[in-house]
Amino acid sequence: MDTNKIYIVVVNYNNWQDTIECLESVFKNTYNNFQIILVENNSSNNSLSSIMAWAEGKQAVVYSTSSQLKYLSQPFEKKPLEYVFYTEEEALNSTKHKKEAQYENPIIIIRAKNNNGFSAGSNIGMRYAIAKNDFEYIWLLNNDTVIEKSSLSLLIKYAKENKLGLAGSTLMYYYAPEKIQTYGGHINTFWGTANHIIRMEDVPKKLDYIAGASFLLKKETIEKIGLLPEEYFLYYEETDYCFNAKKNGFKLGINIKSIVYHKEGGSTKTYGEFLTRDEFIDVLFLRNRIKFHRKYLGGGIGLWIGLLIAFIIRIKRGQANRIYAVLRK
Repeated sequence: MDTNKIYIVVVNYNNWQDTIECLESVFKNTYNNFQIILVENNSSNNSLSSIMAWAEGKQAVVYSTSSQLKYLSQPFEKKPLEYVFYTEEEALNSTKHKKEAQYENPIIIIRAKNNNGFSAGSNIGMRYAIAKNDFEYIWLLNNDTVIEKSSLSLLIKYAKENKLGLAGSTLMYYYAPEKIQTYGGHINTFWGTANHIIRMEDVPKKLDYIAGASFLLKKETIEKIGLLPEEYFLYYEETDYCFNAKKNGFKLGINIKSIVYHKEGGSTKTYGEFLTRDEFIDVLFLRNRIKFHRKYLGGGIGLWIGLLIAFIIRIKRGQANRIYAVLRK
């Protein structure tokens, strides 16, 4: 058995179909000393009951008709799977963890009180792990992913060998599994824009942040700089965390051989206000670009020129409602 325990934190919001496919693939991974923490981020649909039904063997995995990656989650795990359910309050109170005693290694399912975004949901899971204090790494894994069997083993080995505080995987498109989504990201320090790295040779010189779909954090990194920043709701939170980690002397890197397939967009299936899905994503990117640039890059003229150009483009496209949504907060 692998000696160092790893917590795998997966956040679900209104997307139980992707989540259970993801978890089935996680159970196939070759690193055997792990425990899953599933944070149910206060979904407005039947996600919680569906995930529990899956663990009990009463809900099948639901695939897209165009999936080429069914083999990564099959054969399915024998059911029922052991799991423990906690409210957020119970999970964060270590004196109330008695439910686990009857099981060897159950899935920990935590229901968040509110949906305060990806970081907040991830932090609930991380706080639970920190209270247990029995791990070496925490792997934040998007629920709209499936993994190769060796993904986690290769990621941990790479992080140890290179003394990394943060490590990430090669992300491939789920619906085009031969195509690179990203090797990580690069920040244009003048404009503050975040750009995917899609050429392997650019990783050593351009890597500024690890994409949050596969985000391995060493315990010492968490102890020094804390949890994910929650002011972004979604997008730029991993960029912020990586900049903070580097500022505090931690190295980050991508293991090219650790492969994770990402559906992309699974976290934004439900939206608020008057925005469609694409508008919602656009507004979050613009808002969070402002927050990030002000925090780390000074909020200088490049940010505001870039935003003015972005707003002019949206006005020409008849998308003034997006500008309103950005400026109102």
